Amino acid sequence: MKGSYLLVIYLERDANIRTKAREFRLKKGYYIYVGSAMNSLEKRVARHFRKKKHLHWHIDFLLQRAQLLSAYLIPSEERIEEELSRIVGKVFQGVEGFGASDVKVKTNLYFSATPPDGTICNILNSRNLRWKRVKSPEEIMKWREENAEDRKG
Repeated sequence: MKGSYLLVIYLERDANIRTKAREFRLKKGYYIYVGSAMNSLEKRVARHFRKKKHLHWHIDFLLQRAQLLSAYLIPSEERIEEELSRIVGKVFQGVEGFGASDVKVKTNLYFSATPPDGTICNILNSRNLRWKRVKSPEEIMKWREENAEDRKG
């Protein structure tokens, strides 16, 4: 299934997150990461829940130090990552340069001092998007099976 996703991440303490080419100083709190998977939404998001993996994207480096609390799966045939990132950026503070190398926004990572789930739900519902919140790879696979018809054709 194709689509976009939002990750809700908790960073327990201030940290320097070093990627292959940059370093980001992040403060303790909640982070919302906007991503897309135009090949396999389920596999991409399930990968983010794994601790052991090849570190490739900026988000991989952050997830080595932080806890992935939940993911919002947003199936879509259209690429809506950039639009979602702009909308999330109107509400939450962006971390410039993080994970947005292939889109026209300055970041795909946003900070919140408090749990952002209510606001995220409001954002997704206001756009009339179909979405599902999951908290584990098992929930992703269950959702995948429940939506098998959407993958046909």
